Amino acid sequence: MKFVEKLNAAWQRNDSLLCVGLDPDMDKLPEDLQMAPDGIFNFCRAIIDATADLVCAFKPQIAYFASQGAEDQLEAVCAYVRETYPHIPLILDAKRGDIGATAAQYAKEAYERYKADAVTVNPYMGFDSVQPYLEWKDRGVIILCRTSNAGGSDLQFLQVGDMPLYQYVAQLVAQKWNANGQCALVVGATFPQELAAVRALVGEMPLLVPGVGAQGGDIQATVQAGQTANGLGMMINSSRAILYAKPHDDEDFAAAARRAALHTRDEINKFRQA
Repeated sequence: MKFVEKLNAAWQRNDSLLCVGLDPDMDKLPEDLQMAPDGIFNFCRAIIDATADLVCAFKPQIAYFASQGAEDQLEAVCAYVRETYPHIPLILDAKRGDIGATAAQYAKEAYERYKADAVTVNPYMGFDSVQPYLEWKDRGVIILCRTSNAGGSDLQFLQVGDMPLYQYVAQLVAQKWNANGQCALVVGATFPQELAAVRALVGEMPLLVPGVGAQGGDIQATVQAGQTANGLGMMINSSRAILYAKPHDDEDFAAAARRAALHTRDEINKFRQA
C-alpha cells in the first residue's frame, strides 16, 4: 500500500490525526530501562503498544537512537511497528539533505534498512537532493517547509518573487515535485497563520505538524488552520508531552503516555470538521 493510502486508512480507522514521535532521551527513561542493553527498544515498544489505537502514525527520530549507538534498536522498533501494527504509517524523522549518490544512499537507509513508509527531508539543496527519494514511488517524502523553531524565520521568510520562501517551497512541491502523489510538508503548529497559508497553496496534500505539546502550539488554532474540508489532512505530532507524561500514583510510564495521548487525540477531534 502506498504511503498516502495507508495514512488515509489510519486517519479513518483510529479517528485520529495524532502522530506520536518516538524520541527516547536516555536521561528521561525509567531508571531500570536506562540500565538495560535494550532499554530504548523496550521503552518505545511500551509506548507503541499503549497508543497504537489512538494514532495515525509513529515517527521515530533517528538522532535519539544514533547518538546512543542504538541504530539496531531503531531497526527493532521499526520492525515491531511493521509487524505488530502494519496498518499504522511509520515515518523516519531524519531531515536528510544531500545530493546525488549520497542522497540515494540516505533514501536506501530510510526505505530499505528501516523500511519506513515515509522520511523527512530538507529541500534547501534543491530538486536533486529530493529526487532520489521520489524514485521510490510508493513511499512518502515529507519535505521541510515552515518549521516550528523560532530560527526558521531567518531563511523561510526571505522573499522569493511575491511570496516568502516557505510558501514558494510549498507551491514548488505541490505543482512540480509531487508527481507520485506521495509528498507531504512539515509545517509547524507554532505558526497557525502560515499553516493556513500553506494549506491554501497545496490543497489536500498531507501536512506533518510538529509543535503541539511541549512546544506550546495551540491545538484549536492548528486544527482550524490545517485541516482539509473533511477534517483530515494532518499528522499532528506530539513527542515529549506524551513520552514523558507524569504518571499518576497507580500508573507506569506507558499508562501515563496513553492518558496523555488520549487527551491530545480527543482535544484535536473537538475542533475537526464533522
